[in-house]
Amino acid sequence: MNLHALLARRAAARGPVRVGIIGAGKFGSMILAQAQRIEGLHVVAVADLDAGRARASFKRVHWPEERYAAKSMDEAVRTGATCILEDSAKLLAFPEIECVVEATGHPIAGVRHALSAIEHGKHIIMVNVEADVLCGPLLAARARQKGVIYSMAYGDQPAIMCELVDWVRSCGFELTSAGKGMNFEPRYRYSTPDTVWGFFGWSAEQVAKGDFNPKMYNSFTDGTKASIEMAAVANGTGLDCPDDGLAFPPAGVHDLAQVFKPVADGGRLPKSGLVDIAASQEPDGREVLNNIRFGVFVTFKARDEYARACFGQYGLKTDASGWYGSMWRPFHMIGLETSISVLSVTLRGEATGSPVEFRGDAVATAKRDLKPGETLDGEGGFCVWAKAIPASKSLALKALPIGLAHNVKLKRPVARDAVVSYDDVELTHDLDVVELRKAMEAGGF
Repeated sequence: MNLHALLARRAAARGPVRVGIIGAGKFGSMILAQAQRIEGLHVVAVADLDAGRARASFKRVHWPEERYAAKSMDEAVRTGATCILEDSAKLLAFPEIECVVEATGHPIAGVRHALSAIEHGKHIIMVNVEADVLCGPLLAARARQKGVIYSMAYGDQPAIMCELVDWVRSCGFELTSAGKGMNFEPRYRYSTPDTVWGFFGWSAEQVAKGDFNPKMYNSFTDGTKASIEMAAVANGTGLDCPDDGLAFPPAGVHDLAQVFKPVADGGRLPKSGLVDIAASQEPDGREVLNNIRFGVFVTFKARDEYARACFGQYGLKTDASGWYGSMWRPFHMIGLETSISVLSVTLRGEATGSPVEFRGDAVATAKRDLKPGETLDGEGGFCVWAKAIPASKSLALKALPIGLAHNVKLKRPVARDAVVSYDDVELTHDLDVVELRKAMEAGGF
């Protein structure tokens, strides 16, 4: 609770915290929107494959044009302005940048960027959860070996869930579960980029007026993004993914403690210690009362009668027994809050959530019967959705991680709802990342 004061002291003594951002999409734009308001935080450079898109992002979030007109990173350091680049390698190698924010959303590129940042002795804030769930435990271990920090991005739901889990444990309660809210119905599971807008209730006219990526929106709709995020939370907290994937039970704030506790105690979880999603829609499409569609939560249990009584005395939302309670945060502001991660790692030396073990995985699962010769099109596409399962089960199935399920050809048929395995596909490209992933699966981190 003293980051602002620490930043002021740091800026006075040694100059600003200098940051580079890779990816100027929605998340990157939101980071930029606030970074210009934080004295002592200097975005030295932004790298994006499309420099024009990056400039448009600066304009969209109301940066004065002269503030992002530096012709080089050296000039940016001298003047306090920002340089726009198309070559992320230059940003990663620049010695004055101490922390890199990876916000591309591309799993293969994200792994490579993180490795390069670590090799160059820079802290890495991994907005890219797709890359994190693919190789995060290995990347975090490499960062520790190099004396830098690999962190989840505060403002995104996984980091905030990790914060709430830490709160539960630091208070001495028994952690039962952690999760987030999400708009989900069972029929969404088989959504494709062609059908996704109907689930949002948007017309073709509305879609045409906006800059909407159908695969990205479809990843949120079909449950893939939820599986990726919850597997990342499992890796960062030691909680488990359910054996058969996320169940998405509908629940509002008033029901969290009742629903997200073990079946043995009247809840919906197979056991204690799991991650899952509180759906904001009933299976028939009705909206859940008091839903937490944009929020996150934890459920926990009192360890004795005294704490149980205090739950009631202080108005905690509990189950019918009073033994289980829930704490939640109703909103997350993604990139508008990510400066918390940057300041935490650079000023405190502390991650805002980081994978500590390979415990959960997000694996490619067929949306329909797939035939040999077909090419998988990855997250949010027509072929597969991601299922969050324990890493032990993923390894036993030789499951193909969702991050490697893009532009790969099938060798064998895969039935609808079956997990795709390494043996089902031909992996012919991005072999450097495949090798890293295989090393992580073998425990080499």
